[in-house]
This record gives sequence, structure tokens and C-alpha cells, in this order.
Amino acid sequence: MEAASPVSGILVLAADPMLAGDIGLVEVGLTLAKAVVAFAFLLVAVMLMIWFERKLLGGMHQRFGPTIAGPFGILQTLADGTKLFFKEDLVPDRSDRFVFKLAPYLSLIPAFLAFAIIPLGGDFNNGGQVEWWGRATYLQVADPPIGILLFLAMSSVAVYGVMLAGWSSGSKYPLLGSVRASAQMVSYEAALGLAVASIVLVTGGLSTHDMVVAQAAEGYFGVVPRWNVIVTGLVPFIVFMIAGTAELNRPPFDLVEAEQELVGGFHTEYSSIRFALFFLAEFMNTITMSAIIVTLFFGGPAGPVLVGELGGVNIAWAWGVVWFFLKLFVLLFCFVWMRATLPRFRYDQLMDLGWKALIPVALGWFLFLTALEVGRERGWNEAAVTIVSLLVFAAAALLLVRAVRSGRRARDREAARSDEPSDPATERA
Repeated sequence: MEAASPVSGILVLAADPMLAGDIGLVEVGLTLAKAVVAFAFLLVAVMLMIWFERKLLGGMHQRFGPTIAGPFGILQTLADGTKLFFKEDLVPDRSDRFVFKLAPYLSLIPAFLAFAIIPLGGDFNNGGQVEWWGRATYLQVADPPIGILLFLAMSSVAVYGVMLAGWSSGSKYPLLGSVRASAQMVSYEAALGLAVASIVLVTGGLSTHDMVVAQAAEGYFGVVPRWNVIVTGLVPFIVFMIAGTAELNRPPFDLVEAEQELVGGFHTEYSSIRFALFFLAEFMNTITMSAIIVTLFFGGPAGPVLVGELGGVNIAWAWGVVWFFLKLFVLLFCFVWMRATLPRFRYDQLMDLGWKALIPVALGWFLFLTALEVGRERGWNEAAVTIVSLLVFAAAALLLVRAVRSGRRARDREAARSDEPSDPATERA
């Protein structure tokens, strides 16, 4: 048997066709260029996102929002970043100095690494490949076989930045914020993973590129696209949207930094550029999460090619970029809209929603989709499988609701007994 080359063993981590053969300076240069462009785009997108959110919130609150720095206040984020860069950098005396300085980077880096697996463009009516300098490649930084699992891993790692920031500050309020963060992440990570599992089930792979290819297939009735939000029956999208918002610590799930209770939350002791890194990570994670939602549920860059060539130059791949950013803009608008509309949850409501609602719903719907897939493979009557599965799902939901209400009534009775005034004669006896 012929021994495998050293390069082929390495390339199992990257499914990009450009890396399928020999690797030369062109391949290395293109890979580095894609990484640099993606990172630069994220930085610029964060600056615009902060301005967009402040401007949109101002309009929703009947305020002007940023107006002074630059046209329409668009340079306000740059002014704030410059101010933070030159402010005094403080490190508490009781802090763990090394961990305190490391924590902001643990929040920032996973957001960029997760963004690396997102397809940003390409003509997915013809496979989604683009050709540059004679090399066929994908318009994404990397397409590892583990695909979407890399996103789940990075979202799990990101919580360490928040947790260690609070722990290393040497103060009780940041510590409470970091404890809340760890509990919140654990509560919603399971629902997030089950929603992703539903997408993996219907698309048949982990690669984000393959997921977009599957959604670019012929839709329903020649009009309705084959997006996973439709194929999976909307429920995984709702679960992922809610769980993703909780993972981002954005309102109404921002108890990690609840100012009324915890001063400023886990970053209370941070200032200057380190505070700016946490601020940057929050908005970068919002953009990355929105891009992941677009990729998983709304076809990513897949869309119609209105003009294939312009002046003899193939621009079909550029339409993928256009559709991707239009979808991304709508998702970012929804995140800002939720922030302006919904009040903050109580902590018990936060836990109840994660454990008693999202996880059971996500698990039940995943089993329902599994039953449909098995039924199609074995030739079962699809209508009968759907009816039986939904009946079982409804019965399980009723049992869960009954158990939750029974537990709540038991807690209320116990609380009522503990609040009753005691009888002194009984106490003497």
C-alpha cells in the first residue's frame, strides 16, 4: 500500500478545493488574503454595527442618536474607540494579573474563528466555487469537515473570557456576573446544539458550504426557496434565535451585566483598551451569530443570479455576496429591534425558559424530524408518521407542563407554610 503524503494528512482539516493538490505560494497567499480580508471586514462591520444600533435605537426611542462625529454620526464609534485607547489602563491590586489581561482576548478570538467557516459569496447555482488566479476556491476562510461543530466549540470557549474576567477581578460583583454567565451558557448551549443537530439531520453533513449547497437546490412550487427554516418547520430557527440571543448576553438575556444589580457586571473592573476589547467582542459575536443564522436557515449566499457577466467578466459569484449581506442586515435589525422592545428577564425566568421550554422543544422536534427521515428511507406513509409523531409530541408537552405546574404548586404551598405565624403555645410544648 502506498504511504499517504504528509500534506494529505494535514489537509483533512480543510475541504477547500484550492488545497486539494500541491500547495504553493499562490495557495498560501490566497489563504492569508482571505483571512486578512475577513478580519478587516469584521472590524469595519463592528464599527458600523455599533453606529447602526445606536442610531436605530435612537429612532425607536424618538431620539436622534449619534449626530456630531462625521456625517450622520457615523464616526462616533471611531471617536469612542480612540478615547478608550488613550484612557488609563487600570489593574486591581487583588486581581490575578495574568488572567485579568488574558480574559478579553478569550472573548474576542472565538468570534473571529467562528466567522471563518461562513460562506460569504459564490454562485451556489453552480456549486459555489470561485476562480482566482487559476485556482478554484470557496469565498470563505476555511471549510473544515467538522464545519458547524467549530462554531459550537468556539461559542463554548467564549464563555471562559467572561467567566475568567469576573473571577480574576478580585471583586464580588464581577464574580457574580461571571457565575451568571457560566450558568446561562450551560442552560442555552444544549438547546443551541439540538437546533444545529436538526439542520445537520436534514442537510446530511457538517460542512457549512454543503449546507448552503443543499439550500440552493430547487425549491417548492418554483417560488418558495428550499431554506432550512422551511424544511425544518420553523421550530429549530425559533429555538436557535432565542438560544443564540442568550449566548450573546444581549437583551432580554443580559443578566450577566445587569447594571441595576451588579454595577457593570463581569467587566466592572476593566477600563481603557481591555474594556474596548469586551465591547468589540460583544458586537463581533452578534455579527457572527447573525451570519451563522443566515447560513444555517436562510440559504447563506444562495440566491438568483440577475446578471451573470458584465463586460465579459463573470460576476455571478458577486450576487452571492449581495444576497448574504442583505440577509445579514435583516438579522442584525431584528437583534436591535429585540433590544429596544423586550424587557430584561428575571433570573428564574431565564432558567425556566432554557431548561423547561427550549431544551424539551428542541429535543422533541429533533426526534420528530428524525422520524420523518427514517419514514422516508423505509417508505412509510409520511402523513401517518407526521400525525403519530405530533400526537406523541403533544402528549409529552402536556405531561411536561403538568409536571412543571405541579412542582410550582408544591413550592407555593411550602412557601405559604413557612410564612404562617407560629403559635407560641405550640413552640413551648
